[in-house]
Order: sequence, then C-alpha cells, then structure tokens
Amino acid sequence: MKKLIHGLLLLSMAIPTYAQVNPKLQSKIMQQAAAIEQKMIGWRRDIHQFPELSNREKRTAAKVAEHLKSLGIEVQTGVAYTGVVGVLKGGKPGPVVALRADMDALPVTERNGLAFASKERTVFNGQETGVMHACGHDTHVAILMATAEILAANRQELKGTIKFIFQPAEEGPPAGEEGGANLMVKEGVLDNPKVDVIFGLHISALTKLGLITYRPAGTMAASDWFSIKVYGQQSHGSAPWRGIDPIVVSAQIINGLQTIVSRQTELTKEAAVITVGRMQAGIRENIIPEYAEMAGTIRTLDTDMQDKIHEKIKLTATKIAEASGARAEVTIDKKTPVTYNDPELTEKMVASLQKAAGEGNVIRINAQTGAEDFAYYQKKVPGFFFFIGACPPDADPEKAPAHHTPDFMIDERGMLIGLKAMLNVALDYTHMPK
Repeated sequence: MKKLIHGLLLLSMAIPTYAQVNPKLQSKIMQQAAAIEQKMIGWRRDIHQFPELSNREKRTAAKVAEHLKSLGIEVQTGVAYTGVVGVLKGGKPGPVVALRADMDALPVTERNGLAFASKERTVFNGQETGVMHACGHDTHVAILMATAEILAANRQELKGTIKFIFQPAEEGPPAGEEGGANLMVKEGVLDNPKVDVIFGLHISALTKLGLITYRPAGTMAASDWFSIKVYGQQSHGSAPWRGIDPIVVSAQIINGLQTIVSRQTELTKEAAVITVGRMQAGIRENIIPEYAEMAGTIRTLDTDMQDKIHEKIKLTATKIAEASGARAEVTIDKKTPVTYNDPELTEKMVASLQKAAGEGNVIRINAQTGAEDFAYYQKKVPGFFFFIGACPPDADPEKAPAHHTPDFMIDERGMLIGLKAMLNVALDYTHMPK
C-alpha cells in the first residue's frame, strides 16, 4: 500500500498544475465579455474606417490612450513613435503579463463593399493608393481595448500586473525609419515593470469561425529581404553579342534560386520559401541595359537553414553571373525573426484557449510562412501567439479573400472568442502556482 501511495504521489507531481481561478470571478468576466461585444465591434468599425499606415497611427493611438485613461490605467504614449502602453496593477501580488495588439494598416485600396469601408488615400513609395486594415489589426486593437476595460473593472480581484501594449508598425516602418516591436523593445516596453510573459493573437480570415489555432515552437517564419543587382554590358538590342545581357542572366538567377529550396534544402526538417517579387531593368525596347535588379523575400523556420539559404543565394547569384561574364551583388536584410512560441508556456495555456472556444475547437496547426514581429518580444521573454478564426461558417476558407488584399473581410463574431481568449490567458497565467 505504501508503495502504491508513493507511486500515486510521484504521478501527481508529474502532472502539470494549471491555473485555479475563482469560478465566480471566471463566470463574471465571461459575462462581461459578452456584454461588451457590440461596443468592441463599434470600436473596430471606427478604426477600420480611418486606417493609418505604420508609424503614423496618431488617431488610433489617441483613441486608445483616451480609453485607457478613462479606465484609470497608467498610460504612456509616444513609445516607438505612436505606441501606447497601459499598466494595470491588480489588487493582489503576482507576475507581470503583457498583452499586445498591433495598430497599423496597409497601402491597399479597399473594395469589399463594407458600409464602414475606408476611403482614406495616400502616396506610398511614389504611388497613389488607398489605405486599408487589410490584415485585421483593427480587430486586435478593439479586442485589447475591451480586455483592458474588463480587467480594469475587476482590478481588486486580479493578481499581479497587466501591461497593455498597443504597437505601431507591425507591417514594417517607412523607409529610413525604425519601428515596430523591435523599436518598442529597444525603448524598454518589457521593463518598468519587467514583463514575465507576453501573449498576442491574430484574427484569421482563412480559418473557420469558432476555431482557435496554435503551434508550439516555430510558428511563423523569419522574414528576410534580398536584393540582387546584376551588372552586364550595354549594347544595341539588334546585336546582343556585343554586350552582356543582365536581363537574361537575371532570368537564369531566378531559376537557380528556386533550386535552392527544391534541391538543396532539407525540407523534411522545416519549410522554406524564396520569392522574387520585383524585377526592374532597361529603359527602351531596343537597348540591352547595363544592369538589372531583382528583389524578394526569404522565409525560414530554422536559424541554421536560414544561414545556409543565405549562403546559397549569394553563391548561386554570383556564380551564374560569372558564367556569363556578368557580375552580381547580393544584399540580404534580416527583417523579422522566427515567431517562437515557448513550448512550456504554450502547453500551459491551451486549456485557457479551450475555455474560450470549446475543447474541440482549439487545434494545433503546422507552421506558417507568414512573418510576425511579435517575434522580437519572444526573443526577450517567453511568449505565446495564437490565431482566431473569422471565416464565416458558410464560406470556404480556401476561397476566402486573403490577408493583405482589397477584398479582405472577417466575421466580427470571431472577436468575442478573441476577447475571451485574451482574458483567459491573462487571468489564468496570473493564477498559476510558481
């Protein structure tokens, strides 16, 4: 019997102990979430109608700051240009939990027919364009505003401190500027008070409404940008043998780059992508130009693979150019690290997501090749980033308009699930035994 009892004790010690939130507090907060849904949707529609590009989110930031101040939350503005940080101290001691939402929109002209569609216009990279929340950041801001209102209303029953991070420039800062999560970290957003863990979410128009998806470890890819300049020799288009054609050499390089992934990379380990998204050369039809330039993106989920692919790109481009008598210069700019969900933290928080969406509606997914600068926070503290489904039940996620496109839309009913998820991860983590 003693051996049996001893064995049961060891077994119980091996089973992770998760949060034990007061059931009455849990029930009250979920009721408050349901009650604030329409108010939250209203905030989202207002922000959607008046989108702002990266590092220019002044109206959005002012709306957020005013709201947080009205809740009695300590507010700091002007972080990383337009970022807003709110600090809510609970009535009981505990950890510091950060919750993050991104605020910026994209240079996309909206055409989905929404009554509250954006009519904003701007000039971006020399071209006139519309401005649109074509990725769902408007919903993220509204969800975190609602999260702040509910937690502030229950501050005396909260353990620890909640830090609300409203971040600019997730899509990348304008040329010549710093911005985004990287700059917020540099400016100390994870300090004073020092953050223990951070949580973030992303609405997904390509995931069915009602689902929450997640993945431990590498979740979204590192994003690197590259540029390859190919220098040849200019000549008349009627006599290509008198010059060195950088356009033909560039075409050969583009084909060569694709073999790096398909033939030289261990894809059973992790996925990788090399995409040439821009190609510029020449000024007239009958002139072979002196140089050509291509630019694109590299997506990787493993740092060793990332380094090897960078080396292969440089080798492939320079050697193909040399074989034709041309010269290639390769520049690679590391933009965003891998979004890495701390495995232990992720395991602990899955139950919190299940309380928000239902046990059968929280699904582990494969890694994605999209990038997310939430990764910069995760390089400093353990973090967990997850996805909220917002594709209408009667629509096919495979055919739904993708993020970053003019027809992008989400089912706003997904926002309530996102709100409940944010509330649960914050509340549960602060109640976990050390």
